[in-house]
Amino acid sequence: MVDRVRTMKIHQQAGLSLIGFVLVLCVVLFISFVGMKIGPVYLEYYSVASAMDGLASETGSAKLSPYEIRRKFFTRLDVNAVESVRASNIKLSKGNGVHLRVTYEVRKPVVGNLDMVAKFDKSVQLAN
Repeated sequence: MVDRVRTMKIHQQAGLSLIGFVLVLCVVLFISFVGMKIGPVYLEYYSVASAMDGLASETGSAKLSPYEIRRKFFTRLDVNAVESVRASNIKLSKGNGVHLRVTYEVRKPVVGNLDMVAKFDKSVQLAN
């Protein structure tokens, strides 16, 4: 009988325990939750960047009046349902060509009194 005990191999548990599984699940759920809060903010920024690039590549956009540039830009933003950019966030400057610069900040609540703040700044030169 003693020989039999010596020859038996002791198998240890392999894998994740219930507590470990719950902890991993909590971490994955928290990362997914934060991603669902941050994702739309960056998708909106890519819509703003796309509108700016489209306006910059439009032939003759540098010859338009500031009013027309803003109107065309906001028309493109309305199509993509962008709500974070206001008229006060747009700067037009003339120097070596006409430059369109958009700077804005988005503040979204995440959990309780914890907020996420994202600052965006993009500039393009309009085509002649």
